Amino acid sequence: MQLIDIGANLGHDSFDHDLDAVLQRARDAGVVQLVVTGASRDGSRKALELAQAHPGLLYATAGVHPHHASEYTDECDAELRALHAHPQMVAVGECGLDYFRDLSPRPAQRRAFERQLQIAVDLAANGVAKPLFLHQRDAHVDFMGVMREFEGQLGAVVVHCFTGTRAELFDYLDRDWSVGITGWLCDERRGQHLRELVPHIPASRLMIETDAPYLLPRTVKPPPSHRRNEPMYLAHIVEELARDRGEAVATTAATTTANARRFFGLQDVPAAG
Repeated sequence: MQLIDIGANLGHDSFDHDLDAVLQRARDAGVVQLVVTGASRDGSRKALELAQAHPGLLYATAGVHPHHASEYTDECDAELRALHAHPQMVAVGECGLDYFRDLSPRPAQRRAFERQLQIAVDLAANGVAKPLFLHQRDAHVDFMGVMREFEGQLGAVVVHCFTGTRAELFDYLDRDWSVGITGWLCDERRGQHLRELVPHIPASRLMIETDAPYLLPRTVKPPPSHRRNEPMYLAHIVEELARDRGEAVATTAATTTANARRFFGLQDVPAAG
């Protein structure tokens, strides 16, 4: 079984002391490739460095999360554009809107989001189209409004770490966007509704991710002594997801892996002999 984690924050400082061990545990659990999320200027640089240090295993995204939108200057925009010149950079983002925490003013969030969507448009115009890795929390109406401003100009889209409502999900699916499912599915306090929604996601639009070190699946038994999530738990997420979709685990794994490889343009990994 081969798995691809489409969203892991491996640049987080909690991984600084044992990243090699984390990656080995991921491999042992069947995770053959990972996309390292770039969510700030510094984080995007670090994501690229990690991808360059682990060719074929790690890839990267470059973007500014809405929490950091206040740092989005002309210099930041230029730096992101330079990062996207590297082949290891496989998506624009993480970018979008987050009105749940509002760690940056909402007008600043919208400006940063619009500017990163423009990066995607410009990359496509220059013949190097890259998909979008998007974030939305408690901001659906404005999120969709910004996306409509770029209607017909954008390529592939994944709304990562989906935690929203049925109406939000179908808004995304109606536009042929993909959806990333995390261990939020395993949270009996907040994620129970997702168990009822995931069977409605077409197989061709489904991908999986850990969002490590965040969102440790609460159904992991025995629970680890720490609260840090890591990519090896992707195997647990796919098991839970398969059960909720009424599929064999091997089917969900193969589908999500093929989708991720196609969506991000990742190289094939030979099956273990």
